[in-house]
Amino acid sequence: ALAGTLAGLYNARRRARVVDVDVPIAGLPADLDGFTIVQISDIHVGPTIKKRYVQAIVDAVNEQLPDMIAITGDVVDGSVEHLSEQASPLGQLHAPYGVYLVTGNHEYYSGAAPWVAEFRRMGLRVLMNEHAVIYPSGLPVVVAGVTDYGAGAFDPQQRSNPLAALSGAPADALPRILLAHQPRSAAAAEPLGYTLQLSGHTHGGQFFPWGFFVRFQQPYTAGLHRLGRMWIYVSRGTGYWGPPKRLGAPSEITRLRLRAASR
Repeated sequence: ALAGTLAGLYNARRRARVVDVDVPIAGLPADLDGFTIVQISDIHVGPTIKKRYVQAIVDAVNEQLPDMIAITGDVVDGSVEHLSEQASPLGQLHAPYGVYLVTGNHEYYSGAAPWVAEFRRMGLRVLMNEHAVIYPSGLPVVVAGVTDYGAGAFDPQQRSNPLAALSGAPADALPRILLAHQPRSAAAAEPLGYTLQLSGHTHGGQFFPWGFFVRFQQPYTAGLHRLGRMWIYVSRGTGYWGPPKRLGAPSEITRLRLRAASR
């Protein structure tokens, strides 16, 4: 028990490692082959995760020179008043095609409206049931984002809506990327024509045996999965929640590369 606790503490407190994932996209234009997205998720800035920890994550992300950065929710555990300085390094993230963020359930526990305003003040693009269109190599790519799956319980006007997030998007855009904190958003997203959903929330279980219980709430625990025509990637998270412990579910900074595929 002592050995497991110490290993879990070490795994939680060390900087998340960079994980490489190739996502095969049927029909992807050759000029977009190799387009790189770095995803971070579930940092949980709060009682034990402070500015120094966040700065190490930001430095590691920027070192990857991504085309785009995605932050898939649960950034904070506390108010803007108490944590804005600790989360401030996130404003240093940069990528030529933008840094995008969606809310997670913990943003709603912590006061979503002031945090959304603070993230925007940092220069992050917060997507709340809306999308942006970017043009790498002159080709349209949709980056959409939804509010947390349970946001409607806090504010009915912020109910998660993958359909609204895609409204008005160019019909010829490929890929269509959706940022959604919880993997269970995938069931509503796939019929709408999304190509790839990036999620977090699960922490990969964080430590044994919680990974088994995640499956009662979420369709996927971690990694790359296929639902119909859509890929879903679920990050194990870049920080941790609760006790500083990770065992059998290492934290990650995910570098996703889009690859052209025949089918």
